[in-house]
Amino acid sequence: MYKNILIPLVFDSETDHSKVVALAKSLAAPDAGITLLHVIELAPNYVISYIPEEATNRIRDEVSGDMDALTKQIPGAQSLIVTGHAGRSIVDIAKDKNMDLIIVQSHRPGFEDYFLGSTASYIVRRAQCSVHVVR
Repeated sequence: MYKNILIPLVFDSETDHSKVVALAKSLAAPDAGITLLHVIELAPNYVISYIPEEATNRIRDEVSGDMDALTKQIPGAQSLIVTGHAGRSIVDIAKDKNMDLIIVQSHRPGFEDYFLGSTASYIVRRAQCSVHVVR
C-alpha cells in the first residue's frame, strides 16, 4: 500500500481516467494522500504573444472544473495545476512532495515516440519513486 500517490492527468476527448482512479483507490493505504496533477505546457515564446490571455484563463478554468469533479471521486484527494514541461514538472513534484508512487496513463507508442520520447517514458526513466504505467 502506498501513502503518497501522484496521478498526472491529461484532459482531452480521448482520455478516460477511470482506470487510474480505480488503481489509485486499490493501491492506496487507508490514510493515503492522493494528488491529481495537471501540467499546462508553455507555448514557445514566438507563439505566446499571439495567444489571448482570456484563452489561457479559460483553459485553466475548464481543467480546474474537470479536476474538481475527479477529486470528489477519491476520498482525501487534492488537485494541483501547474505550468511547465510535463515530464520535468511531474518528476519534480513527486520528489518535492515525497511521493512513493506515480500512476501515469500512456498511449500506444507511435513511431515518433521512439525518437522523441513520451511523457510516460520520461517519468519512468527519471522518477525517484515507483511508477505504474496504465494503458
